[in-house]
Amino acid sequence: MAKKLEPTYIPPFTVSAEAINLIAEISGQIERYAIRMEQEDGLRLRKANRIKTIHSSLAIEGNTLSEDEVRDIIDGKTVVAPIRQIQEVKNAIATYELYNTFDAFSEKDLLRAHGVMMQALVEDAGRYRRGGVGVFGDKGLIHLAPPADRVPMLMGDLFAWLKNSKDHLLIRSCVFHYEFEFIHPFIDGNGRTGRLWQSLILGKLHPLFEHLPVENMVYANQQAYYNAIAASSNVGQSGPFIDFMLKEIFNTLKAHQGEPLKNHEVNSSVEKEFGIKFGDEFGIKYGIKFGINDKKLLLLLNSNPSFTAGDMAEQIGLSLRGVEKQIKRLKELGVISRQGSRKNGLWVINKD
Repeated sequence: MAKKLEPTYIPPFTVSAEAINLIAEISGQIERYAIRMEQEDGLRLRKANRIKTIHSSLAIEGNTLSEDEVRDIIDGKTVVAPIRQIQEVKNAIATYELYNTFDAFSEKDLLRAHGVMMQALVEDAGRYRRGGVGVFGDKGLIHLAPPADRVPMLMGDLFAWLKNSKDHLLIRSCVFHYEFEFIHPFIDGNGRTGRLWQSLILGKLHPLFEHLPVENMVYANQQAYYNAIAASSNVGQSGPFIDFMLKEIFNTLKAHQGEPLKNHEVNSSVEKEFGIKFGDEFGIKYGIKFGINDKKLLLLLNSNPSFTAGDMAEQIGLSLRGVEKQIKRLKELGVISRQGSRKNGLWVINKD
């Protein structure tokens, strides 16, 4: 196995006791929300969340179109509104339709996403800025971004850290978001692109974050979001922003699923979902009886074939060694196989 390189650049941040507790609590909520999204109204909820995502992200940037108008544009209906605002919505729709094609660890994909998000809105869509920019508030200049000639190096360092860091993905997603906004790499569209990218990084933790995006959380608490950025800037590290975003992620997960499920209820939901996705005869085909962790692993791979053993261990709640043994057993039985390279390949569940 290729050894991960230690990042040469490490953004300044501290992980508080509160953040550590929130990571544990968020991990406990993720599976319950994933099960919630598999219920009968899950498809409707996913579409509603996509509309909220686009509306929220653009509203933060001053777009005045309502959720209903965003829905009408998605449905192909005519909306009477300023041309630029309609273009912003169409661009956002096109960008989020590409969500599953973006690699959160790819700087090239970030530029591609910005190119779609800002098409026909700025001349340098998909390219780093060539001039200075500042963030302005009611009282004037809030933040003067680094000089344009430093942006490629700063973004290259940030992506190298994101890809190679051993910090929890929840932490990395928050640090990246803050550092991205600090660098402000584009002439325009930094806010909407930065929020999209945190959602993509969280998607590496679990695919449900495509349907529980950062944009909605920020829109609901805009002033607190800006306060957290300011607090981090004042202390010279992103710890306050990490605390804020983790709290928002936890509160949003909890608010979207009602009462926490007990272990036996979770297992019952897994059994039901497994039956729907694979059928009652799947285990008989291989002459084995799948345990609850086998079923969890297969459901994870069914939803995200690019998951690593580490991703699966984190989601199932087992040790990495335990999941690796589980994978080896399922491979030997012919239940799963690997296509492509170790680094960029995909898992295949042999259903036929």
